[in-house]
Amino acid sequence: MMNLAVLTISRYPAKHKITAFHSMALFRPSLALNKAISFYKLMGTGRNGTFDKNPDWQQYAIFSVSGIDELPAMDLPYQQWRNKYYGAFINRYWNWAAVETTTFILEPILSHGTWNKKTIFPAPLSAGMPGEQIAVLTRASIRISKAREFWANVPPVQQQMAETDGLLYSVGIGEVPYLRQSTFSIWKDEASMKAFAYKMQEHREVIQKTRSRNWYSEEMFTRFRVLQTFSRKY
Repeated sequence: MMNLAVLTISRYPAKHKITAFHSMALFRPSLALNKAISFYKLMGTGRNGTFDKNPDWQQYAIFSVSGIDELPAMDLPYQQWRNKYYGAFINRYWNWAAVETTTFILEPILSHGTWNKKTIFPAPLSAGMPGEQIAVLTRASIRISKAREFWANVPPVQQQMAETDGLLYSVGIGEVPYLRQSTFSIWKDEASMKAFAYKMQEHREVIQKTRSRNWYSEEMFTRFRVLQTFSRKY
């Protein structure tokens, strides 16, 4: 059975920053007991759409993995879909706080590496289709001894990514500030993504340093097909 990924970005009103922070603890039991979810992470987000040392205290993320047969039908209205997938407690919490949410349902087409020593998307995976949108999740555990050096190399890549043609969306997400970081991005097509990943000098240099300087203790890279995007705004 194929596993799909579900990423929900939740943005809280400014008056609910404490409410937002508390959700990181309060949502864990509901997600842990959810039989549809085989893997999940609750994460904060950075301010500038990619790796960022400065957290956005109003915005958080839930990344989860489910079998394709465990997901509610994608033609349901978003509010109904969200309630079926995440359950009553999380949805009531979001509704009470007037939280804006955006959910991406993602089909993995290429993946390597591990997350918490687990292979989240084992082969075989689906093949991508030419010309379709591509989503990318890059995730890394940064060695404490290498953190200062790593973060010194981030700003040029952030700037370059923001200015790259074909980038449709990006958000920086992380389990632990400074040390366990991810970037989720959506690209117009595979060619746009590869132009940034492999042709932009600053990004190529950082990839090379990642290997030569041994910055990461663990990493995962996954490409996805975007099956559905839901959004609810207040």
